[in-house]
Order: sequence, then structure tokens, then C-alpha cells
Amino acid sequence: MKIEVIKSGKDFAEFRMEGDRHTFSNLLKQKLLENSDVEYVSYILDHPTDTGAKFVLKTSGKSPKKVLDDAAKEIEADLDDFDKKVKKALKG
Repeated sequence: MKIEVIKSGKDFAEFRMEGDRHTFSNLLKQKLLENSDVEYVSYILDHPTDTGAKFVLKTSGKSPKKVLDDAAKEIEADLDDFDKKVKKALKG
């Protein structure tokens, strides 16, 4: 997955993720919305045949990079937990 920063500021970021339309984009959006430092987040699909999603992220002052790092760590922890539960379920 390739990420291109379009605009970035103290409490704002606009970036494009290539290689995903809804799957990871929706997961990331939902995880960001759980963060109380996020005022607004959305992603846009520019064209039906496009292979990427453009994100717009606004925070309440916290660094957008920090908010994205936190979301990535939470997603990774959720996936690790899911993996453990699947392995446990398949043993029984």
C-alpha cells in the first residue's frame, strides 16, 4: 500500500492511499472516529475505477501523524487478538 500526503498541517491532513478502496479505508476511518482527538475524518473515492482512497482528517489540535499512528497500533492489536481467538476456536 502506498500513501501520499497531499496536504498536512498542525491539526489537518489530506492523504491518498493506493491499493485499497473500502476494505482497509473503512476500518481506518472507523478506528479514527473512536479517537476523541478526531473532529472529522472521511475518505473519498474519486472514480469508480480508481484503486485508491483520498482521506481528509481534522483533529482537535493533536498531530494527525500521532492520531494515525495510534489508529494503526489499535488495528494491529485488534488483528492480533482476532488471530488468537481464531486459533483457539479452531483447536476445539
